[in-house]
Amino acid sequence: MAEVKRVVRPLSPHLQIYRPQLTSITSILTRITGNGLIVAVILAVWWLLAAATGPAYFAVADGFVRSWFGDLIFFFSLLGVWYHYLAGLRHLYFDAGKGLDIPTAEKLGWAILIGSVVLTVLTLIII
Repeated sequence: MAEVKRVVRPLSPHLQIYRPQLTSITSILTRITGNGLIVAVILAVWWLLAAATGPAYFAVADGFVRSWFGDLIFFFSLLGVWYHYLAGLRHLYFDAGKGLDIPTAEKLGWAILIGSVVLTVLTLIII
């Protein structure tokens, strides 16, 4: 009997095979923003606990929160809040059985990406 030469193939599709799609990227970003918001919540809770502890400890926490790094954390958390909110609305729309065709799903993906940036800028202008 002749030997069969087997081709080594991956057991499941990987990133080397499929190119990223907008719907997969927005899904991953939804998870990242949801987990990233924890950092801002921890920072805000630390600031509030420091305010309740005493003036010396509050000065340390307030100095960190008002530093450029604290501003950067809160800027990205604001962007994350808007993105996560809009992505949640998109998923509610999907749960209703609407917008599941590929062109509509991609338009909604672009809408939440652009909308989160616009809403973040508007929030920073208003505040």
